[in-house]
Amino acid sequence: METITTPAFDAGKYKQTTFQQWQSAAEAWYRWSPLLHQWLGKSTELMLDLAGVEKGHRVLDVAAGAGEQSITAAKKVGATGFVLATDISPNILAFAQKMANEAGLENIQTKVMDGENLELPDATFDAVISRVGLIYFPDQRRALEEMKRVLKPGGKVAAIVYSTPEKNKFFSIPVSIIRQRAKLPPPLAGQPGPFSLGKNGTIEKAFEDAGFINVSAIRIDAPVILPTAKFCVEFEKESFGALHQMMSGLNEDEKQSVWEEIENELKQFETENGFAGPCEMVVAVGTKK
Repeated sequence: METITTPAFDAGKYKQTTFQQWQSAAEAWYRWSPLLHQWLGKSTELMLDLAGVEKGHRVLDVAAGAGEQSITAAKKVGATGFVLATDISPNILAFAQKMANEAGLENIQTKVMDGENLELPDATFDAVISRVGLIYFPDQRRALEEMKRVLKPGGKVAAIVYSTPEKNKFFSIPVSIIRQRAKLPPPLAGQPGPFSLGKNGTIEKAFEDAGFINVSAIRIDAPVILPTAKFCVEFEKESFGALHQMMSGLNEDEKQSVWEEIENELKQFETENGFAGPCEMVVAVGTKK
């Protein structure tokens, strides 16, 4: 009898694909920064509060992207504080530095770095933050352990992740449609992704397994507010590289048809006041002994 072998998740290939996605989407994330601030501003303030970020603190931002939340952190720590924004994509960090320059902030630096291998000395930061980044690390435990390593004793790590697909239909509906139309298999066991830490207790366990104490998580409603569903599709089309990767096997006509189907499905969230895409974030925190 022939044994059927389940394909193994290739972390190296996944990481390379993720790198290419963020290199390509860098300019879009910078351009959509005002939406990101509006959409994730409340979650970001909660993350910084849970991390205990104060004036004079040294803060590490892992998977910082275009740095909108790094700017918020830099303003919070003030001139005597310091923020280091890291990401695997040099393209996106160039826009983070551009945002810092435009804001007139001199207490931010950027450095290309893999969050699973932080090239930083032990116990040198008061707080570590990561906004919608931890979900995409192939080895989430290693990433959390690295964040803990660079923290000073008593310091905190706080991270924002998506909750479940049911609570994030602005994103899960497009993913579901693309998966069906592109005839993609289910995600492989151990594969990271947008909802990989969203179930109740999942991110808390991840923090505890990495050795953090006083772990907790708060769920926060974060609807994507835009004029129409069409605007939401434009945002996702320009900024969510993973969706393009999922459609890589389709021709251009098929891709256009998929985007049209996504827009039609998302129209259910339009009202007379505009579009409100359902989204729920989880903000988790843990302390280093």
